Parts: sequence; structure tokens; C-alpha cells
Amino acid sequence: MKNKLTGNRYIMDVDVLKTELYFETDESMIFTVIEGGALTETGYSERVSITIAEVRPHVYMIAWKELSGATVTHVEDHENGIIYSNATLHDGSFYTMKGTIRPLED
Repeated sequence: MKNKLTGNRYIMDVDVLKTELYFETDESMIFTVIEGGALTETGYSERVSITIAEVRPHVYMIAWKELSGATVTHVEDHENGIIYSNATLHDGSFYTMKGTIRPLED
């Protein structure tokens, strides 16, 4: 069943990282790094397989694994524009971030 994220683009801003998230299908997302800070290269883009769980209306938990081996889990509250992001990088370092998420206007 199609979720409400599929086909939409969002801007995630957690201060140290700003990313565009494009929910291509129910099972795939393309992220593009707008500002990588010290975490990753600006301009990097990757298509990842995702799992999405709707926690409640307009709140989703999304998880994926990147080519680098990094794992990411988001809790995205689209009603209030808040995102919680947890990432474990390939070197074992762990980041817990909180910021904003908003629809990308065309």
C-alpha cells in the first residue's frame, strides 16, 4: 500500500547536515546532500532501499543501510516539521540529531 511520502521531496536540516529526501517508491528513497558539514561530501547522492513504518498519522519511522555500510533511522514528524535522525557510520561512530523537515516546494 502506498504511503503518503511516496512521490514527494523533503528538505531535512539537522544543523550539521542538510539533505534532500526523495521518496521514489514505497521501498526506495534517493537522498542528496545539500550541505554535508563534517559528516559527508556535499552533493553526494544515493538511492537506498528503505523500510517505512507509520507510527501515527503523519509520523513515520524510516530505516536504511548505505553503500558505505552506514545505517540510518529517522523518525519524521511531518505534522510538526520535526525530524530525529540516528546514524551509525561505517567506522562505528554514532550520531543522534534533531532538526526540521519540510516539503520541498517546486
